[in-house]
Amino acid sequence: MEDFVYKILSTKRNKFIVIMIVLMTMVGSVMMIPTNLVLARMLPGKSANTFTIYVDTATNASIKETKSVTTCIVNYMTKEKEVTDMEVFLGQGAPLDYAGLVKGSALKALKNQAEIVINLTDKHHRDEPSYMMVHRIRPEINKACGSLVPNTSIRFTEMPSGPPTLATIVIELYGKNDEVLRKTAKNVSSVLKETEGLVDIDIMQDDLYTKYDLVPDKEKIIRSGLSVDQVNQIIFLAFQGMPIAVKNTRDQQDQIPIFLRLDEKTRMVEFDTEDALLNKLSSLKLMNIKGMMVPLSEIIKVKSLNSSPTIFRKNLKNMVTITAECDMVSQVYPLLEARDMMIKKLWKKYDVSKVEGINTFMFDLNLVDRKTGAKMLLRWDGEMKVSLDTFRDLGGAFISALVLMFLLMVVYYKSFALSGIVLIGSFLSIIGVIAGHWVADKFSLFMTDVNFFLTATSLIGFISLMGISARSSLLLIDFAKSLIADEGLEKKRAIAIATATRAKPIMLTAVAIILGSLLLATDPIFGGLGVALIFGSMAATLVSLFFIPVLMDNARAMMPDDHDHSSGCEDEEDEGTWCRLANNIKSFFPKKKEDCE
Repeated sequence: MEDFVYKILSTKRNKFIVIMIVLMTMVGSVMMIPTNLVLARMLPGKSANTFTIYVDTATNASIKETKSVTTCIVNYMTKEKEVTDMEVFLGQGAPLDYAGLVKGSALKALKNQAEIVINLTDKHHRDEPSYMMVHRIRPEINKACGSLVPNTSIRFTEMPSGPPTLATIVIELYGKNDEVLRKTAKNVSSVLKETEGLVDIDIMQDDLYTKYDLVPDKEKIIRSGLSVDQVNQIIFLAFQGMPIAVKNTRDQQDQIPIFLRLDEKTRMVEFDTEDALLNKLSSLKLMNIKGMMVPLSEIIKVKSLNSSPTIFRKNLKNMVTITAECDMVSQVYPLLEARDMMIKKLWKKYDVSKVEGINTFMFDLNLVDRKTGAKMLLRWDGEMKVSLDTFRDLGGAFISALVLMFLLMVVYYKSFALSGIVLIGSFLSIIGVIAGHWVADKFSLFMTDVNFFLTATSLIGFISLMGISARSSLLLIDFAKSLIADEGLEKKRAIAIATATRAKPIMLTAVAIILGSLLLATDPIFGGLGVALIFGSMAATLVSLFFIPVLMDNARAMMPDDHDHSSGCEDEEDEGTWCRLANNIKSFFPKKKEDCE
């Protein structure tokens, strides 16, 4: 090892080759990220023992229509052998779980809303992870059950690996004109539907529909010998129902109410038209004070109106939310594709410009409708924004750690060159981190056909490697400096001896980290941390043993300083200019006979 390192340091050609190899591997590993050889993601998919299916039918859908969709889904899921049981919650949300806390499950109370909780066998006893099952059955269920009721949205919600968000990709559209907002939201959702990798696209907005108000004609009611209160009550009794009497029984302490209304078939209106409603009312008759039967259609006017959709506001601004989920892909790449496609498509109808400002997200857009002049703000949010913010913060933490390490090394060595060497050695562990994720991804695709992502935990492992890499460089520098100062060895020979001597503890440290991280690498969440530690330690060891010596050889600060105890200035009063000059001159002369060549 000593001879090999000394041979590298002995010629400029060998040192140039080592430097070029390191630079090429550094550039090659970093380029794996923009070329998509290594994919980045906040956290990987998590295999769980349960997932939830959210069902939203049309805003004016009945509970029967919603039930028809949930029944279809349940019938399909019964074919899956890994499903142990299911619970259907009609007109309400399921009991709150980790994901439902931020997805609004507790607020669901409408007839067009339902949730289905699917419980699976234990994840350790089945071959297919829950996220792979969702990936497989999602298109089949949407095809079989999504068209039963118009405007039906079926979304699959899995237990998140990290902090839950409203959706993986969330687009918030702000504006004052509700009509323009609705139209723009449809254009945005159409772009998301065309983007590969995005599923479960949903616009969180009420559907527009025609509703009918039954307006009693007071004049006709009075002439018919009826009362307005009698008409209101009979209509409510027929379609909604109410208790009309009570029944006493010995088995119950309280009276039992007798509830009356028309049966389901009689209450059903055949078509969603004004004529169909009038025909239904004509079959309902009331007896007046003279004993004559009066049809309801004669004393009631039917008035058609447009529905009043719910107004959603955030920060005192009207908004529409569009959500989407990622299907087995990282949210970053569909986002970039969707944003470029969105700008091209919206440019035909809107003036599009980027939002400027310190506190704004870099993907936010300003939209101005060319016809109406209405201004809108398109803002990105969700897990995608959390991911980018996390990578940005971790990158900032990494840079801060590098700066602090550099300052500490400057204080210790009183040399910018040696501090820079330690810094470079710490940073170059990124070669192993990125290349290791590429290797793990290829192995993962070979085993399970699932990508292995560069995650937030991978960056945590990268940051933690900095201390280990710095320690290896410090061992070499300190030992080499002591050999030069105390033993009087030539700088190249001292560096070679230091590298060969410290190679064993450096490699033993790396082996301990690798063996300790093997089990961690198999974890679905912290696998990125394990891979970063394993391959980053390998890269840091190679850099410390072969590249750091080259940098040390070119550093002048490796030579003894002017306060060398062997200088011959024993008296503190002699530490003047002439003594320091003598020390510098003496340091150039060999101290051993074998060094005189």
